[in-house]
Amino acid sequence: MNNLVYRDKKKRNLYSEYELKRLEYKSIINDLSVPKEVRYNTLVLLNQLPRNSSKVRINNRCIITGRSHSVLRICKISRIKFRELASQGLLMGITKSSW
Repeated sequence: MNNLVYRDKKKRNLYSEYELKRLEYKSIINDLSVPKEVRYNTLVLLNQLPRNSSKVRINNRCIITGRSHSVLRICKISRIKFRELASQGLLMGITKSSW
């Protein structure tokens, strides 16, 4: 398995693990009715979470090759592999158009 794919999977697992905690902290920080000290302490707690647990760090990658550019969201495959598989007839419902 490509090392980049492995790293991306690791980031996705971290994100799912810390998602609720991060959301809770952010809602407390943005709530102006909460005292400043509590908001500041919550901000410190948010900064102590791992960086890779943030959603921004996740990168869409092709599940076959690990390519990060031009990945189709529908099937998580890069455009190059998508075309190859479609030409071979391995993708159901996809046909090469010609006119």
